[in-house]
Amino acid sequence: MILTSENYYSREADQEYLSVSQYKNFCGTPGRPGCEEQALALLNGGWERKETTSMLVGSYVDAHFEGTLPLFRAHHPEIFTRNGDLRSEYRRAEEVINRIERDEYFMLHMQGQKQVIMTGELFGAKWKIKMDSYFPDTLIVDLKCMKSLREANWVKDSGYMNFVTYWGYDIQGAVYQKIVEINTGKKLPVKIAAASKEEYPDIEVIQIEQSLMDAALAEVEQNVPKILALKAGEIEPLRCELCDYCRHTRVLTHSIWSEELLGEV
Repeated sequence: MILTSENYYSREADQEYLSVSQYKNFCGTPGRPGCEEQALALLNGGWERKETTSMLVGSYVDAHFEGTLPLFRAHHPEIFTRNGDLRSEYRRAEEVINRIERDEYFMLHMQGQKQVIMTGELFGAKWKIKMDSYFPDTLIVDLKCMKSLREANWVKDSGYMNFVTYWGYDIQGAVYQKIVEINTGKKLPVKIAAASKEEYPDIEVIQIEQSLMDAALAEVEQNVPKILALKAGEIEPLRCELCDYCRHTRVLTHSIWSEELLGEV
């Protein structure tokens, strides 16, 4: 299958290729547990994840820097009021864009080749990546629009985490770096160009430490064989019992004790 911008996010592409988002659906991150059964349901068309306002705000900012904002607006009439004005959340997205565009250093990182698709075989699986801003032989940049850049996220047994590790962007950086290396022979640094959705948007350009990406890639290597077996139907998926899919499809077979409601806190 030849990937293009038109079919990159199709179900057929997801069935043939692994991606970082698909990997996270199966294995999760510290910020969101994975669910094998939901991941397969998403792949097979048995479940669709709803687009939240938060996700759409991030996509609005992404679309601006891709140069596809008019198309995004046309495909998402829900971002407008009945009077045709942008809803308040998307006016905030415009403020984020304006804040980014008046910072010269940030904008330098947005000047690479936009939405570059690459594929490669890694750990026995075919992978696909799509880079926000790619500087051949030099740098990989991913644009992120977050609730906050400074919030400390608590994870049991691990302590506080920044948003990069909490949401698994070290995993994304590791896979992107490796697939680019497979295609070009060059191991490039990876940066996150990040902006917050706060009243006064915060901005930073963050380089992901190589040690974090090395550890993340080693974890991916351990998990890929099981994902491939799940996609091939060779083993039964596990349910997380926490996600929307599990709540929607739960079938009760027995009673629980009150102390079980919170699980492992």
